[in-house]
Amino acid sequence: MYCELCHTRKLRREFPSDAITDQCEHAPLHCLRCLTEHVQQFHKCSQCPEAVSTTYPRYLQYLATLENLFPKFTASSTAESAEYASEASDKTISVVMLGGDSTVVQYQPFMTVQDLKSFVQTRLGPAPQKQRLLYKEQELKTQTSSGKLATLQDYLVQPFSTLHLIVVLYEISDSLDHVIFDLFWGYPTRGRDYLDASVLIYSGQCFQAKVDYGTRFFTGSAVYHSGDVMDDAKCLGHHTINVKLKSLPPAVDKLFFTLSAWMSPNISKYKNPSLRFFDAKETNKQLCSDQMQHAAYSQAIIMCSLSKINGAWKVFSLRTLSAGNAMNYAPLQETILKEIILKGLC
Repeated sequence: MYCELCHTRKLRREFPSDAITDQCEHAPLHCLRCLTEHVQQFHKCSQCPEAVSTTYPRYLQYLATLENLFPKFTASSTAESAEYASEASDKTISVVMLGGDSTVVQYQPFMTVQDLKSFVQTRLGPAPQKQRLLYKEQELKTQTSSGKLATLQDYLVQPFSTLHLIVVLYEISDSLDHVIFDLFWGYPTRGRDYLDASVLIYSGQCFQAKVDYGTRFFTGSAVYHSGDVMDDAKCLGHHTINVKLKSLPPAVDKLFFTLSAWMSPNISKYKNPSLRFFDAKETNKQLCSDQMQHAAYSQAIIMCSLSKINGAWKVFSLRTLSAGNAMNYAPLQETILKEIILKGLC
């Protein structure tokens, strides 16, 4: 993610999970370090005039989070410092997620893909079995066709290359047909308001159709949109989308699930756009979930995709910001094509 105050791209965990006060009417777009330093110096939120004391519980919580993220470290010897400097100057590769998080790995041609995934887990969080690593549109498997552990050299990964990481939220078994995507958001601080959940359907690189509040069906009931479902008691808005996998046309291999602002110029005032995924036969059993904790000054989020890869349907976390909304899908289609499909990410 990009901090609007220090103008630096940082990991998602370096940002607060919510605004510093309940009265703030904006998404948290400043990193924890910038926010806490601003409060310490000016005794107010870094994004608005709301007063914040240095004894405020959420401020103290964010200080503690920073301390856990960046514990104080002192090199125990000159030799250790020299070794660290030597390692820092070595060749590296970058691992980048669509949502903006990234990490740098020291390049070793004989590093196994399995070890790389374990390292990525310590830096970015997803478990190795949930990681789909791609280099030049080719997925890096942990084993070669002969059964030995695959290395970076096996995939001709070069120093200073960029690898893309897509998180697999769920792999759908052949026995599962009717699945439900529940996309939801928190109301703004003042009053009920709407985001629009839409599905953009593709065959390869070709856009086929959209399903949204206005066009609620695709191919009979293969894809079905619920319309607005507003929970005023919990201050949550929902759009539920049903997909019958075996009723989809054979050529359809990608469905992209988006949330976009209708009347508002951006999604910043809506709290935590999120996703839940269910088997329609067991709606009390959640199969997976995903959350974009930090809404931003963008019209839309491409939350996830349902993609068929090597004959198996998988749910991928995307968390990709885009222009466009239910009145104008062209910018969303451009983002999906250029930033996701043409790069071989889904």
